[in-house]
Amino acid sequence: MTASHNPTIAVSAPGKVLLAGGYLVTDRDYTGLVFGLDARINVVARGISTSQGVQLSEIVVDSPQFVAGSWRYGYHLAPEDGGITVTQLQVGSASISTNPFIETTLSYALTYISRVVHQRAAHSMQPARLTVLADSSYYSCPSPPPSSSSDGHRQQYPSPPGSRFIHMQTPLTAAKKTGLGSSAALVTALTAALLTHYLHPAHFDLTQPRAQRILHNLAQTAHCRAQGKIGSGFDVAAAVYGSCLYRRFSPSLLERVPAPGEPHFGARLEELVNAEEGEGSEAAAAAAAAVWDTEVRKDAVSLPRGVAMRMVDVECGSQTVGMVKAVNAWRAKDPEGSRALWADLQARNEELAQTLSAHYNNSESDDNEAQLASALPQAIRRSRDLVKKMGEASGVPIEPDSQTELLDALTSGVEGVYGGVVPGAGGFDALAILVKDDEETARRIEEFLKKWEEKKQGQGPKVKLLGVRGELDGVRREELGMFDGWLA
Repeated sequence: MTASHNPTIAVSAPGKVLLAGGYLVTDRDYTGLVFGLDARINVVARGISTSQGVQLSEIVVDSPQFVAGSWRYGYHLAPEDGGITVTQLQVGSASISTNPFIETTLSYALTYISRVVHQRAAHSMQPARLTVLADSSYYSCPSPPPSSSSDGHRQQYPSPPGSRFIHMQTPLTAAKKTGLGSSAALVTALTAALLTHYLHPAHFDLTQPRAQRILHNLAQTAHCRAQGKIGSGFDVAAAVYGSCLYRRFSPSLLERVPAPGEPHFGARLEELVNAEEGEGSEAAAAAAAAVWDTEVRKDAVSLPRGVAMRMVDVECGSQTVGMVKAVNAWRAKDPEGSRALWADLQARNEELAQTLSAHYNNSESDDNEAQLASALPQAIRRSRDLVKKMGEASGVPIEPDSQTELLDALTSGVEGVYGGVVPGAGGFDALAILVKDDEETARRIEEFLKKWEEKKQGQGPKVKLLGVRGELDGVRREELGMFDGWLA
């Protein structure tokens, strides 16, 4: 058997919460206060052994937590500098289930890798197997595990002993998401795993700022292509850098990159990804260097000692795209009024960030805790009031009345809860709450939510405190041992 000479590695990328700056973050005149989460998408990249003399051009992506969670792709170099294109392969009689985020990420990452390698003594790109494992907080509670699948085959339950991952007992397409940014974390982790697996550390070292900028630019570009629109990119920024104050890039910069397979895709992608490094031709560097105008400020975001950010799952979901369109329509109809409201909301969001930062370095004294218990709820409330006002003006349920009722009840009725928001674009995704960081507060929240469901008598969505917590770290390498039992 012939084994790949590329190393077996594991990386992870965090989910996100846009604590403040929903909708504003779509406009470069404003910023978003973004927190990373300890809920991570993990990817293990390994070579595939082949028989002597046999050559494969194949990438296998496995997601063993989900039913039928496996995708196979062939890859080849397209003519006229069209980059590496990938084609999903059918295995046996099984029907093909497409995944645009995986397919697009493979094409973009492999294209970039091929150009880096070609410039520095080319070598053949070996086949690889990528295993994706997601922390359970990305999905609402799965049902109890069945004894067999619908086609009579036994499922692999339970999860390996001591594992932090669980079988979801459903296809990926049927899983209910909690709104923590799984697609951005997936694209970022897949991209980081491919770059780390295939490139020598001299060309890509995930711990170095240069590599993080390359990863950010490449993942942003692939993610926008996969979702079919140019988003604000705060979710990818959080996946790469972790918690930060974020200002979006100019959407026009991505328009210069053709689709995979089209002429000059490879060169244009490389120029864009390396833009901040000034690599490539002098003219290309000069043209591109001013384009990546993203601002990521990690120093502007922190959580005070003794404060945690927790998430409350509200088992529903929101059509974010439709909500964003409606808010944009309101802005176009009332430019003066919307501009004034957004300026006020930007100021309130900055006040919230400053309140959190101001207490970060202070000791855990009684005075500091008392000041925080007074200042933080007020800062959150002022921001929430303006978000509610924006929702009423635009006709969009950014903070629906049922979410308002739950947030107000949590803040006033549970000791240790400083306040919370409906993060990001709002609607019925998981709530973000800032709480005192101790077990007693967590226990009180869980008891409150249980009583809340009983009070609603099945008339509202299921709610529960997720295990996920806010953290500052972005993408990182992981130890392989944590995936024992999952790597076939």
